[in-house]
Amino acid sequence: MHCYRDLVNYLSCGMILAGLWHLVHHRTTQTSYGRHMRLSSPARMVPARLAWFLQEMPALLIPLLLMLTSHKPSSVGKYLLLGTFCMHYFQRTFVYSLLTRGRPYPLGVMVAAGLFCSVNGFLQGHYLLHCAQFHDEWSAGYRYKTGLLLFYIGMAINIHSDYILHSLRKPGEVVYKIPKGGLFEHVSGANYLGEIVEWFGYAVATGSLSALSFAVFSLCFIGPRALHHHRFYQEKFKDYPKLRKALVPFFF
Repeated sequence: MHCYRDLVNYLSCGMILAGLWHLVHHRTTQTSYGRHMRLSSPARMVPARLAWFLQEMPALLIPLLLMLTSHKPSSVGKYLLLGTFCMHYFQRTFVYSLLTRGRPYPLGVMVAAGLFCSVNGFLQGHYLLHCAQFHDEWSAGYRYKTGLLLFYIGMAINIHSDYILHSLRKPGEVVYKIPKGGLFEHVSGANYLGEIVEWFGYAVATGSLSALSFAVFSLCFIGPRALHHHRFYQEKFKDYPKLRKALVPFFF
């Protein structure tokens, strides 16, 4: 397949702008799902497990389809795509979605997230398979190895933090409790911190604008959500640890 480099650049810049727009327009309120659901807003709801499964699936399926229909894709790009991006979304689609015990999910939010995952799945897959030009020594370089190390550390933090949150609830419960253990001893948004580290590691490993744009979007989208989670815990629990930060241990 031909590399549509202009399209890649437009989508990447658009993703950065969308992230910055979200950062500015959601300073005081968060997207209405989970604990930040606005009860007064009427919306069709979808069971949480089904919603997460359907919205995350395109980010896994589209890169795999691109891979199967590609003629002589970049070998380094192929392994990067499978070993990072697709691995993350396999876990989100087939593990996280089946274990989550969250509240029902607004249909509109699910559709919007599914559209984003579709566009991002195409962007990351198309760039790594058809546009990336990795030299023979790329996979032996410090940037590649450092990026992968950051990615896998972030993914481990993300999965472990999700496990802690999952363990707080019994089946059928929708109550909120103070998370303890792991990086939750230091920050309220340990799962978000892990995911942000993941995508910046992915951006370092690939050295691409498309990956960097996704990392920036993730920071702009889930970074503020971590702050709102932190405020939620402080308001709800009088005994919430006073030294615990929102997203970055010891600083923020």
